[in-house]
Amino acid sequence: MHRHQQEQEPSGPIRVLSVASEMYPFVKTGGLGDVVGSLPAALHTEGVLVTTLLPGYPAVLDALEGPVRVAEMSPLPGVEIALLEGYAAGHRLLVIDCPSLFRRKGNPYLAPDGTDWPDNGLRFACLSRVAASLAQGHVPGRRPDLVMTHDWQAGLTGAYLHYDGQPAAPVVQTIHNLAFQGRFPAADLARFGLPPHAFSIDGVECYGAVGFLKAGLLFAERIITVSPTYAREIQSPEWGMGLDGLLRSRADRLRGILNGIDTNDWNPETDPSVLFPYQVGDLAGRRPNKRAFQAEFGLRQDPNVFLLGLVSRLTGQKGVDILADIIPHILDDQTQLVVVGSGEVGMERALARLSRQYPDRLACHIGYSEQLGHRIQASADALLVPSRFEPCGLTQLCAVRYGCVPIASRVGGLADTIIDANEAAMASDVATGFLFSPVDGETLAGAIRRAATLYRQPARWAGLQRNGARYDVSWGRKAQEYARLFRRVLGRAEVGMTEFDQSSMRRRPPIAGPTGPAHSARNARASYQAARRGRVRANDPFGRPG
Repeated sequence: MHRHQQEQEPSGPIRVLSVASEMYPFVKTGGLGDVVGSLPAALHTEGVLVTTLLPGYPAVLDALEGPVRVAEMSPLPGVEIALLEGYAAGHRLLVIDCPSLFRRKGNPYLAPDGTDWPDNGLRFACLSRVAASLAQGHVPGRRPDLVMTHDWQAGLTGAYLHYDGQPAAPVVQTIHNLAFQGRFPAADLARFGLPPHAFSIDGVECYGAVGFLKAGLLFAERIITVSPTYAREIQSPEWGMGLDGLLRSRADRLRGILNGIDTNDWNPETDPSVLFPYQVGDLAGRRPNKRAFQAEFGLRQDPNVFLLGLVSRLTGQKGVDILADIIPHILDDQTQLVVVGSGEVGMERALARLSRQYPDRLACHIGYSEQLGHRIQASADALLVPSRFEPCGLTQLCAVRYGCVPIASRVGGLADTIIDANEAAMASDVATGFLFSPVDGETLAGAIRRAATLYRQPARWAGLQRNGARYDVSWGRKAQEYARLFRRVLGRAEVGMTEFDQSSMRRRPPIAGPTGPAHSARNARASYQAARRGRVRANDPFGRPG
């Protein structure tokens, strides 16, 4: 394991390098971009100063204010980059300027034809290698105290540090979605700048490939995922996506911390996407938005109709196929549905076909729209979140803040953030939405019917909306948990930005538990080898048994 480089005496704020492949408002394909963009400001109030390392996509370079070239390097064989530093939208950024790898418009991972860029492995190995160099202090004045790596795209950072064997800042690996693991051909090992002996079960080898996320989980000092329930789920064969054995062996280093949202961006009173602004909790004030939304999508303008919304990637993970199957059974004269999103071609076509079949009840906007993603929360009565698995989910947090009641599967962060409207919760006036399980069409339809029944009881429905508006969806307490974890990793006193008292600081040795990376991997060997023998389909995105 790489050695952690220590300051002479830890004091002042913690300097964190956040390493990610996307960040709102520059580049976003999902919740990862939202979290990477909103967490730094919340951490700042907890004494954590974040610099984010991003690939030099055109949108990032265009947003960078007064960039300064701080280094030139060749992080991988045949790859030359310039490291730029500057600010954009209030964020301090380090940007990898490498035109051959990153100056591509559009989706950061997909070519215009919808397929993965063939050099994605090299592109994000470069991101990780630069992060490792910064962690080792190779760029003067930019060595962080701690590195936070996000998902598979930054997962090789810990591996580079491990095999380099140089003093470096510790790594905390964050899992936003275990389904995306970043596996690339074994033949690319040398291209990624890794030594031959790294390709082993105790290294980066993962089902015969180079596993970026597997490496991140193996070599990180700590692992964070985005909800407590998801942290438990991914240690099971059903949802561990072939990595459950490794995760169980590192359970003492794994923690679930819920996501939050930026309550300045998500404020219906100031949100520019909301046609008729209203205060959080103002139920009467949101009503004009429903009528305008119905008109915008060509639906009958009727305040008494139960208006359902779905804003999502249109994929199997999100359960959109389940919803499509039951649409003929849930839409009636008093129920409408608006869908906003893009994804798998088959699901897009199925929804478009259904919208033509039910033009007065179902409307679809096929395509990504940040504006409609906000407007639907301010307009719909209920938001559908029928995910098969959901690490945390942000859309349900936005929904309750805007007075839109979530109807969601009882998985992951959805189970952690929604209180089901059962009789006990309703009697105690704490319910905020509707949960259903198992995740299938029958139970989803049942949850929608249950919600529709309560919608016909305005006083009880308003109670759900008020409870949701009171729920703390901000980063506040979650950022505190992140800061406490960072301080434990570094052996620092647990203080906030406004409470720094250097005389009270006490240096403690870094936490070093009994389970190093090699030990963890050996403990995981039996589960891992069983999966390789075919008990789990290693390449199945839903981790289903073979």
